[in-house]
Amino acid sequence: MKLKIAVLAGDGIGPEIMEQGVAVVDAVAKKFGHEVSFKKALCGAHAIDEVGDPFPEETFQTCMEADAVLFASVGDPKFDNNPNAKVRPEQGLLAMRKKLGLFANIRPVTTFDCLIHKSPLKDEIVKGADFICIRELTGGMYFGKKVEPTINENGVEEALDTNYYTRPEVERILKVAYQYARQRRKHLTVVDKANVLASSRLWRKVAQEMAPNYPDVTTDYMYVDNAAMRMIQDPKFFDVMVTENTFGDILTDEGSVITGSMGLLPSASTGEHTPVFEPIHGSWPQGKGLNIANPLAQILSAAMLFEYFDLKEEGALIRKAVDASLDQNVRTPEIQVEGGAKYGTKEVGQWIVNYIQNA
Repeated sequence: MKLKIAVLAGDGIGPEIMEQGVAVVDAVAKKFGHEVSFKKALCGAHAIDEVGDPFPEETFQTCMEADAVLFASVGDPKFDNNPNAKVRPEQGLLAMRKKLGLFANIRPVTTFDCLIHKSPLKDEIVKGADFICIRELTGGMYFGKKVEPTINENGVEEALDTNYYTRPEVERILKVAYQYARQRRKHLTVVDKANVLASSRLWRKVAQEMAPNYPDVTTDYMYVDNAAMRMIQDPKFFDVMVTENTFGDILTDEGSVITGSMGLLPSASTGEHTPVFEPIHGSWPQGKGLNIANPLAQILSAAMLFEYFDLKEEGALIRKAVDASLDQNVRTPEIQVEGGAKYGTKEVGQWIVNYIQNA
């Protein structure tokens, strides 16, 4: 197979982990006889510094011309600490999602037995947890009508974010969620706040209408606050959960923490145009250039990329290599066992490349 991959390394630790992700993709491609080409493009704070736009038109065209996008991270403290900044790195991420029509964010939450001790939850609670959160990615408050902080006619400062959804937006993400549920344990949890929010009542109404079309899937409904609590009390309850943009952003970060490290979880964003594969963690500017960032989430994102194109054997080999690296304690500092050998970002990535080459 021939694949054109747009490479958006972004900010902070992004370039370091991306180097390892690309190396793994290249190793797998050579192993299985695929022809893969890579084209780098600007995004995030780096793009603002270079051209004044966090997702410039040239980057958009590069993504549109590619078969897939391998993305790392965006974000920089100089923007985080400036509430008056008119252009922010994260705006580039939102623009990419909107322009590429990436309405479905797929985030698996999977535990690794050898890292259960790193979870903040008790072993018996978290061991065996394995679920997917399907997050709607291009609607809700992140994209609805906004009013920036301003003084109203009564002299009071106010701001507004509109949590706006339409039936077609809800229907299409629910279809994705049901497809995943059918491929897994046939259990879908629709997460909303229908007792308070009108937008959530639309979600629940549409879900209840669609559920009879999927009689092989058990559908249940849960308020978001209850879902957040249930994820801590009994994460093994969930198989596939689906929710709107803001709730999904919060719940997926919560889910990532219970596995023991945010540096282990990949994600995919799919929709109308080129799919994007990325780690769920941020740019971690404090770790930039120190060769300590965990590259496994980026590498597992590459596995999801291959699997998206139905190259299951290729994806499985990457996952096997990652499992082997963990089992043999080839790990970056934040997940290394006490007294274990020191491995940096580059060393972990190279070990996995060598494993693939010798498999």
